[in-house]
Amino acid sequence: MSLPEAVPFRAAGLLGPNWVRAIWAPIAGDQATAPQTGRDERLDMFRGIALLMIFINHVPGTFYEGLTSRNFGFSDAAEAFVFMSGMASGLAYSNRFRTGSLWAGIAKVWARARQLYFVHITITVLSLAIFAAAAKWLGLGELLAKNNIGPLFREPLGTMVGIPLLTHQLGYLNILPLYMTLLLVTPLLIFAGLRQPILVAVASLTLWVLAGHYRLNFPNFPNEGGWFFNPFSWQLLFVIGLLSGVAMKVGKRFIPYHPALFGLGAAVLVFTLIWMKVPPIGKAMNGTMGWLGSMGAPFYLIWFDKTFLSLPRLLHALALFYVLGHLPVMRTIAQSRFAAPFRLMGRQGLAVFAAGTVLSMVLQVVKAPLAAHPLWDGLLLGGGLLFLVGLAWVLTKTAEVSRAKAA
Repeated sequence: MSLPEAVPFRAAGLLGPNWVRAIWAPIAGDQATAPQTGRDERLDMFRGIALLMIFINHVPGTFYEGLTSRNFGFSDAAEAFVFMSGMASGLAYSNRFRTGSLWAGIAKVWARARQLYFVHITITVLSLAIFAAAAKWLGLGELLAKNNIGPLFREPLGTMVGIPLLTHQLGYLNILPLYMTLLLVTPLLIFAGLRQPILVAVASLTLWVLAGHYRLNFPNFPNEGGWFFNPFSWQLLFVIGLLSGVAMKVGKRFIPYHPALFGLGAAVLVFTLIWMKVPPIGKAMNGTMGWLGSMGAPFYLIWFDKTFLSLPRLLHALALFYVLGHLPVMRTIAQSRFAAPFRLMGRQGLAVFAAGTVLSMVLQVVKAPLAAHPLWDGLLLGGGLLFLVGLAWVLTKTAEVSRAKAA
């Protein structure tokens, strides 16, 4: 599954006479595309959109969380984040395993994993400080019982051990540990994927099934249970994205375009939307799922469990990525000035995610005494979005100046 090159159409784009073809005519056949040498603006745009939805969803209780993607399908921005992280890793690191030193390739990937670890610890400490300050000076002690902060007071020694070991994760701060863990095995995945991509995909699918069937997960401590984003399950999305990025780097596609597959993906998206938005159909389908469960169907095949990336979530996510990835109009949209803020955020994904996470914790404090309201929620989230876009712009310009000086 990859983001293919768009077929040519009039520069007039959506307003030109061929606008229907531009929107609905995905690239035909399975011909190879040009090797990916620069940034794919669609990937930047979609990562930026995913980061925006994560930011909004991390401030629960606002009017605008009802407008994010999770309200129109089984999957949400987390699936998009993990898939695109895999794709970006395949694009960024695979050439080092083709032509360079093996150890140089491994070191580059693990350096990124190390960076993610320290970013995660930093935003965890800052989040704890934010909620502690809210309790101490604003009288919002109830916030200390949310976001998995409570164990810090019930069992402080165990929690202080668990945080650096990643066995205790605060609410809304779960995805970087998953990403870091997957990066640690990325060198092996790329090394094998360059030689036997289908075998790697089959092994990944098998691990997903085993994780769901036997409830395999990384342990928590001091709490019982496992990671919210189970690496044994979520690795499947990452691996598909990684293999897609590896293929894109040399102008190929891991999952090529086929009209039947595109039609099936579109049908899944439409049916899922109807399921969620038409109450009688939703009730009937949920009842069917319940009946299948009573007949012994495994939970990870019929329910909507996020920890184990259940099949309905997985299929919806893959259908969404496949359909959007094969619509040529997406390249036009991604190159437009309207998408520029999302492209900026996508290019600075880690910094935007970290800053957005900390900012969302601040906004949770601000929102605590307030009910949902379109105006006030819009001001809070809009101000946060402007800050994140500004941060991404500053970081991008700084990087450009540094490259210019180095040249």
